[in-house]
Amino acid sequence: MSDSIGLVILAAGKGTRMKIETPKALAKTAGRTLLDYVVDAALEFAKISSLKAEIGLVVGHKKELLEEWLSHHPAKNQLKTAWQKEQNGTADALKSCFNDLPHFWQYEYTLVACADTPMIQAAEFCSLFEALKSHPELVGVAATFEAHNPKGYGRIVHGDKGFHIVEEKDADEKQRTITEVNSGFYILKTKHVKEILGSIGNNNKSGEFYLTDLFQDKFSVKAVKFPSEIPFLGINTMEQLAEVTALLRERKVKQLMLDGVEFLNPSTVHLDHEVQIGVGSIIYPNVTLLGKTTIGKNVTVESGAFIKNSMIYDQTGILAHSYLEEAVVHAKATIGPMARLRPGADIGSESKIGNFVEVKKSKLAQGVKVSHLSYVGDAEIGENTNIGCGFITCNYDGVQKHKTKIGKNTFIGSDCQMVAPIEIGDDAFVAAGSTITKSVPDGGFGIARSQQLTKEGAAKRFLKTKKS
Repeated sequence: MSDSIGLVILAAGKGTRMKIETPKALAKTAGRTLLDYVVDAALEFAKISSLKAEIGLVVGHKKELLEEWLSHHPAKNQLKTAWQKEQNGTADALKSCFNDLPHFWQYEYTLVACADTPMIQAAEFCSLFEALKSHPELVGVAATFEAHNPKGYGRIVHGDKGFHIVEEKDADEKQRTITEVNSGFYILKTKHVKEILGSIGNNNKSGEFYLTDLFQDKFSVKAVKFPSEIPFLGINTMEQLAEVTALLRERKVKQLMLDGVEFLNPSTVHLDHEVQIGVGSIIYPNVTLLGKTTIGKNVTVESGAFIKNSMIYDQTGILAHSYLEEAVVHAKATIGPMARLRPGADIGSESKIGNFVEVKKSKLAQGVKVSHLSYVGDAEIGENTNIGCGFITCNYDGVQKHKTKIGKNTFIGSDCQMVAPIEIGDDAFVAAGSTITKSVPDGGFGIARSQQLTKEGAAKRFLKTKKS
C-alpha cells in the first residue's frame, strides 16, 4: 500500500538493570510509561506525514502486562502485538512482528523504534522520513548522533558509497574511537526488509540477529545525523530514568512558561506530562503537580503544595503545604495553608478551607468557610455557611459511613460535632461546644452542652503546688 507505514516498536526488554518487576517499556516517567511517549510520537508523525499507519508492538517479558496496557490505550485500534518468544536480537524481534502480523508486509514503509526512549518526538521521525523520501533511490535511513560517551552504542562506519554499523562487542580498537553512533531508529522501504531480513545471520560475538545488518555499504542507505543525542536517550538504569525525568520536566516547564505561566524557581517544580496550567498562574518553588491535574487561569500555588489528579478553577489560591488528591476547587476559593482535600472533595467558589482542615467526599457550596482545625467527611454544606474551629463530622460508626447535611447561611460554632446521619437546616445556628445528635430545622437553634457548675473557692482543692 502506498503512503502507508508499519510502526514497529520494540518493547520486549526486561529492564534487568532497573530491577523492576514490569517490562522496561512500562517503567514510568513524568506520570506516563516510557512506551506512551514513543507510541504518541509515532502516531503523531504518521498523522503529520499523512500516512496510513498501524503500530506493531513487539512484546516478550511479561507480555500480558503490555497487552493489558494496550487494552486501555486510546488508540488501541491502531495497535497490535507480536510476541518475541526469546531475546535473540533486534532482527529476530522484527521477524516476530512480520510472523505474527503478516499484513505488515503490505505497508510501503517500515519504521523501527525503541520503546525505552521517552524523549523522542514526532519531529525526529518526520526528519528521518523526509531524508528517505527526498532520495528515491534509498532503501533505508538510520538516525545517528555524536555521542559524548559512545560506549555501548553501535558505531557508524562510513565507506566510499554507503555505511554500515558495527556493534560495540564486534568493533576493533579503531572503530571504537568513532563517536557517531546508531540510535536504533530506522525507516526502511518494506520491500528491502523483505529481501534481506530472512538472510540475516548471527555470526557475531553476541550470537544475536542484528537488525543493523539491513544497513550495509552495498545497499543504498543513508545515515541521518541529528544535532543532539537527547531525543534518542534510552533508559537502562534508575539513574538514567531520573536524568530523563528531569529533562521531560524541564521541557514541560519551558512550554508552560511560553504559554504564560510564571514559575518562581522552575528547577524545583515537579510536574507530570499531562498537567495543564492556565495563563497568568504563578507556581512557587517546591510544588508537585501530578497526574491529570488541571489548573486554571490566574491561580497561585504556593510552596510545598502537592496536587494530584485535581481540577483547580480560575483565580484560586492553593496556599503553602496543602495536599490535594482527586479534588475540585472552584473559582476564587482559597485552600490552606496546610489543608488536605481528599478524593471527592468539591469546594465551591469563593469558599475558604483553612489551616489544618481535612475534607473528604464532601460538596461545599459557594462561600462556605471552614477556617481551621476541622474535619468534614461525607457531607454537603450549603452556600455562605460558616463552620467554626474544631468542627467534626462524625461520619463513621465503625461499620458504615453516614452523611451530614448542613443548609445555607447557617452558623456552626467552634468545637462542635455532628453525629451522622444528621441534617442542619438553612439559617440555623449551632452553639459552640455542642455535640449534635438530632437534626435542626430551618431557622433552628441547636445547643447540646452539660450545665456548667461553679463552686467558689474550690479551686485550691485542684491546684497542685510544688513542695518546698
